[in-house]
Amino acid sequence: MTTIDYAKARETMVEQQVRPWDVFDPAVLDAIATVPRERFVADAHRALAYSDLELPLGHGETMLKPVIEGRALQALSVREHEDVLEIGTGSGYVAACLGRLARDVVSIERHADLADAARARLQAQGIANVRVETADAFVWRSDRKFDAILVGGAVAAIPEAFSAWLRPGGRMFIVHGVAPAMEAALVHAESDGRTRVESLFETVLPYLAGGAPAPQFRF
Repeated sequence: MTTIDYAKARETMVEQQVRPWDVFDPAVLDAIATVPRERFVADAHRALAYSDLELPLGHGETMLKPVIEGRALQALSVREHEDVLEIGTGSGYVAACLGRLARDVVSIERHADLADAARARLQAQGIANVRVETADAFVWRSDRKFDAILVGGAVAAIPEAFSAWLRPGGRMFIVHGVAPAMEAALVHAESDGRTRVESLFETVLPYLAGGAPAPQFRF
């Protein structure tokens, strides 16, 4: 039986996958190099925890590739005094990374079993500043505002409700569009109440439940 050196695998992932994708923020690299990704992966896929793959989580959901996670975290440039909202907890891994970067993190997951598993993983890692809520982001209501929002799935169009959770000067990482022409973007909340969309890079992600384009009828 082969024993995997996960610490070495983590270092290799950072140096051969994440950093070559232009992720240079020291705080982000430190978070990725520190959080044990294998602890957020199902036992059946643990050997693939540091591969350049989307890993299945159940319910048709997947864990993002490490390079996408790294680019998203870098784009948001979260600082230790900031409050963050994550839409789509999934495994809890990105929430754990955000917990190392931010003051406080709220993470929303629509599937109760995934939310429960993520809470257990975060607790096992001693990450106390992340709260996972079981909710559908498209119907979730909160008066709270956040400095940064990370959306872990794609949407056809950027929902105004998501942008409304940003504080003035806040920013949101989100992938939008219709495959194969999806675009990762950073939405900036301006002080005058308007938003500005900054294009980052092209990619393709699975849609959030409720975020896919409406079916097109053809005659």
